Amino acid sequence: MTVLSGKKILLGISGGIAAYKTASLVRLFIKAGAHVQVIMTPASKDFVTPLTLSTLSKNPVHSSFYNEEDENAVWNNHVDLALWADLFLIAPATANTLSKMVSGNSDNLLLATYLSAKCPVYFAPAMDLDMYKHPSTLASFKALASYGNIMIPAESGELASGLSGEGRMAEPENIIAFLEADLESKLPLRGKKILVTAGPTYEPIDPVRFIGNHSSGKMGFDIALAAANEGAEVILVAGPTHLKLGHPSVKVVNVTSSEEMYNACHEYFDGVDAAIAAAAVADYRPKIVASQKIKKNDSTFSLELEKTKDILFSLGQIKKQQFLIGFALETENEIENAKLKIQKKNLDLIVLNSLNDEGAGFGKPTNKVTFIDKDFNLEPLELKTKEEVAKDIINKIKSHYNA
Repeated sequence: MTVLSGKKILLGISGGIAAYKTASLVRLFIKAGAHVQVIMTPASKDFVTPLTLSTLSKNPVHSSFYNEEDENAVWNNHVDLALWADLFLIAPATANTLSKMVSGNSDNLLLATYLSAKCPVYFAPAMDLDMYKHPSTLASFKALASYGNIMIPAESGELASGLSGEGRMAEPENIIAFLEADLESKLPLRGKKILVTAGPTYEPIDPVRFIGNHSSGKMGFDIALAAANEGAEVILVAGPTHLKLGHPSVKVVNVTSSEEMYNACHEYFDGVDAAIAAAAVADYRPKIVASQKIKKNDSTFSLELEKTKDILFSLGQIKKQQFLIGFALETENEIENAKLKIQKKNLDLIVLNSLNDEGAGFGKPTNKVTFIDKDFNLEPLELKTKEEVAKDIINKIKSHYNA
């Protein structure tokens, strides 16, 4: 998974011979997990076919404001296309297209969309050697940079004219690498390290039985992914769960019992900037664990339990600069119980779940939470997906660090 995964990328193709490379470029975007839509200038269709690009992108290709062959066709709304995109890449960007971008000449769909774009705009120039060095082209580069557009520099090599030199559009692999590096450098939590706990714990009774709960771990996994997508390095301490997370910035530490989770959290806590305790840790465990399977002999069976170590409390006692977030799952006196936990466990923020709220709790794709900070400010949220709640939680860390 890369920083391009899930991104909505609008690719604008202008009329240069380098347009043939965009088939490979689209394929690499799709392989990276991005969603791609393509806008072509009329001239670019002489170099690569819309059919090729629509097949690779799995989306229709746009090249005009409306379908001239269908009098009932709905127009291609350049504003909608611009608002859809997380980033807009114009590649190849010819000298003609660059000059129009500078002057605001919107005589085709690509240029009209460019003028409507609110997202970051990247452009990859492609032209012959003398055109690339012409004062008007250099002036276009400077003007576009002043508009906030980002240039992916051309490379040197053999050109369509037969000359060799600067002006060759960057190779698709290099464009991908440029975008990834630029996006990663701007991620708000880049350089931060975050500890997240997730899932249940299993407290053994004997070699085959345990005490556990119904936590799936989804909330914690979504938090870990949301943090990683914002640039953080994440340590995810996960109890038993079927969930997997393949993000390169997430280190998964698998544990089973509350004791193992306690030890893992204390191993990493000193080196993190924030910790989010989303795991449903058992409050009690069997005092004595049988070494052999307990036989079913008597009609009743008694099990003596002892308290487990309170992981969140212990982290609150040793925290220094860390921003510490806990969860509270309550069924009565929710607000007051959550406030007591904030004080007792030295938390900066608590995420309150109430089992009285429909759609909240274990085993559901949604959650309804209330944020309460250490000053007891309440922020109730509406019912959301757990992915959305995870982003809200990470936004609290971003706000704390002014990221």
